[in-house]
Amino acid sequence: MNRKALLVGINDYGGIGDLRGCINDVTNIRNILKTFFGFSNEAIRVLTDARATKENILTRLEKMITQSEPGDFLVFHFSGHGSQIRDLENDELKDHMDELICPWDMNWDDGYITDDMLANLLTKLPEGVHMEVILDCCHSGTGTREVLTGQPEELGPLYPSINRYWMPPVDITSRYEGEEHLLRSKRAFLRDERITKNHILWAGCKENQTASDALIHGSYNGAFTYYLCKHMRENQGSILRNDLYERVCHSLRYHRYHQVPQLECDPAFKTAGVMTSPKKKQRV
Repeated sequence: MNRKALLVGINDYGGIGDLRGCINDVTNIRNILKTFFGFSNEAIRVLTDARATKENILTRLEKMITQSEPGDFLVFHFSGHGSQIRDLENDELKDHMDELICPWDMNWDDGYITDDMLANLLTKLPEGVHMEVILDCCHSGTGTREVLTGQPEELGPLYPSINRYWMPPVDITSRYEGEEHLLRSKRAFLRDERITKNHILWAGCKENQTASDALIHGSYNGAFTYYLCKHMRENQGSILRNDLYERVCHSLRYHRYHQVPQLECDPAFKTAGVMTSPKKKQRV
């Protein structure tokens, strides 16, 4: 069994809406994978800042997926800006929103990576290969008018933070203005039953929330990734996904972050250990 990972972190977006904690997220996840889950240096590919282009991300991700074999376990982690748009297809509006992750060379014509693109890649996972997908970025911008908004809503976090949402320009947002209530849809990751059987999605927030880039104990981190790693480290990597999810949610609530992480996968994966597959039931 091989273990392979692609870790992407982008702080420098060319001076437009730069972030601060994404590189720390990558190094944090990398340390967890090496320390507790048996990943070697050679098995972990890292793309940061200018190297994290759309082409590089998709090419490396597809290569990792298509070259995997039954029994392999894969990890894809993205830390950076996220957004959401209503897309056009054949000059007619679709009836749902596309969630985006924003590469370093992000532009609003075709320089983004949609949930549908990632879902299509996940359908190429060979039978018997499992994949952990961890996204620490915003999935929606409801009520958000700027990239840097300071404290989240309500009380705000205990630590200073900025959010990881990239606001689309007016020509993009005008496609769905006033129709947001009609556009709620299930993440594209889960629209295909072939995907739910072999992949686990960790999202840093709900699809209508922003994710925090937070100053924690003197350094910036993605709040979600920070607490995800913190609780895995405290348990030496030996923890069920459900338990890890609950602990991360509790930590974010306790420190007054308004984001609510999501764990989306087949129920059998939720009661299995992190980075492991469900045990097969023995036939009687």
